[in-house]
Amino acid sequence: MKEVDDKLVNILLMEDDDIDAKGLMRAFKKHQISNPVTRVTNGLEGLKLLRSNAVPKPLIVLLDLNMPRMNGIEFLNELRNDEQLKETVVFVLTTSHSEVDLLAAYERNIAGYIVKTNLKTSFDRLIEMLTSYWNISELPPNKRVRNP
Repeated sequence: MKEVDDKLVNILLMEDDDIDAKGLMRAFKKHQISNPVTRVTNGLEGLKLLRSNAVPKPLIVLLDLNMPRMNGIEFLNELRNDEQLKETVVFVLTTSHSEVDLLAAYERNIAGYIVKTNLKTSFDRLIEMLTSYWNISELPPNKRVRNP
């Protein structure tokens, strides 16, 4: 499934595991998804990019919870307390089956909590879900006032 031109969505991949990041990028390529993907390996890098408007909206964040320097829950706390970023669409993509992590993430208004092992050996199902999501959903527009 390809993205619809008027629904081009930027993707911020927040993943510190190179193997998972490469697998996800292969799945995007396999499905002929040409959306811009920017990768960071921790929450501090992600916040810096978002606050500088380097990854413009419409935007979806794919967030790993277990990252160094600033983990996913810490990132979500910062994101949701930032007036310019609080409506950012975030899908958690994690290895954590922890109910504590699951509840903490949903309390911070995520769009979905996806456990990597539930995807088996392929990110294909994730790509199909994301493509459907951004093609049928109205995402928050770019209304930022910050300068890069």
